[in-house]
Amino acid sequence: MKVIICGAGQVGWQIARHLSGENNDVTVVDNNPELVRRATDTLDVQGICGFASYPDVLDRAGARDADMIIAATYSDEVNMVTCQVAHSVFRIQRKIARLRAQSYLTAIYSDLYRRDHLPIDVVISPEKEVAEAALRRLSAPAAFDTESFFEGKAQLLGITISADCPVINTPLRQLTDLFSTLNALVVGIRREGMLFVPSAGDQLFPGDECYLFAEAKDVSRALEIFGKTQAKQERIVIIGGGNVGLAVAAALEARMDRVRVKVIEKDRATAEAAADGLDRTIVLHGDGLSSALLEEANIGAADAVLVVTDDDKTNLLASVRAKEMGCKMAIALVNDPTLVPLMGPLSIDAYINPRATTVSSILRHIRHGRVRGVYSIGDAEAEVIEAQVLGTSPISGQRVKDISFPEGALVASVLKNGVVLKPTGEMRIDEGDVIAIFAMADDVPEIERLLQVSIDFF
Repeated sequence: MKVIICGAGQVGWQIARHLSGENNDVTVVDNNPELVRRATDTLDVQGICGFASYPDVLDRAGARDADMIIAATYSDEVNMVTCQVAHSVFRIQRKIARLRAQSYLTAIYSDLYRRDHLPIDVVISPEKEVAEAALRRLSAPAAFDTESFFEGKAQLLGITISADCPVINTPLRQLTDLFSTLNALVVGIRREGMLFVPSAGDQLFPGDECYLFAEAKDVSRALEIFGKTQAKQERIVIIGGGNVGLAVAAALEARMDRVRVKVIEKDRATAEAAADGLDRTIVLHGDGLSSALLEEANIGAADAVLVVTDDDKTNLLASVRAKEMGCKMAIALVNDPTLVPLMGPLSIDAYINPRATTVSSILRHIRHGRVRGVYSIGDAEAEVIEAQVLGTSPISGQRVKDISFPEGALVASVLKNGVVLKPTGEMRIDEGDVIAIFAMADDVPEIERLLQVSIDFF
């Protein structure tokens, strides 16, 4: 597949890294020569320096025979015009654009993206993705990472194993025997910074970060088994009243169970806009790092603080201060993946990486086969891929133990006739089943090959 990626920032670079690693023909376009050089020096991609919306620049990038264009520059308008040029001049079939401004995303204006208007096949909203990720984190306070699969019937949970965990030093094979009715599986372990797919003989140790795939109805029981309790969150403080904070507060207001939310915003105009857009939420104008203002927000009695300003260091410091003042849980928005190792030492419970959520969202729309969902783990170290099994794919009709999965991949769960099943070696994968696979980044191309249909399907 020939793909043009417009924008060589973190999101564009990560997408280029994924696609070039899977032997796609990738060209990166950016008007910053340093970013283009970084992409061409570190990845197997071609680079073009210039404005992505210019037809001659796209022509040099090979738009005449491209299969897909991904517009992920910093400007919404450039992304939109790029898709228009790609459609009108070069007839590129698939066009994906990242759009930030909420006005472009309002449902009543969705006709704007029809082929006879502004032809964009997939619109990705980072703020919407991040708000949804924040709500998932708040719904699973015991987990540092969480994502839904099988239309909400299953969840991936990232949990840190503590010294009082009841199942430490127990082989995973034995866990399956001890809790035979529990529909949950340990699919990944990060130990001393290294992520790996465990074997049946592996054990869990204090300090491990464990990725658990569980049926939704078994999540609470699974967390209890791993020594985690699910406390109900009734008081939440949000620091940062921009698009993300506003979206989360509005969603919490809409819930049936009454959640008391307070928003702290430094910019007066943004604070006033947030106050106008919310009904029951208290909006405080001031600096979220201020001890006096946090005390006014009664941070000591809060069940959780969500810090989503546009500055990573502010988010980390405000989280630390909130925890120090008695807040039970802190979730920070962190753009820079190199800051993530600081979460543990700073006692920050969970983080949200906007780039990772955006990358996951884009990958969902460009994977081969009948892929329904993709979630990127950590700094693009691994992926959880949800896909429907087609009749002519290599795995259809085979038992799990007979499928030649790579060493760094594991079947996490199978949705068969609408029922979530824990995989066993004897389980047969049939056409129409939906399968969730945890795969290390290097093994994703092989997983894609196993999910693809043969040429006679067409």
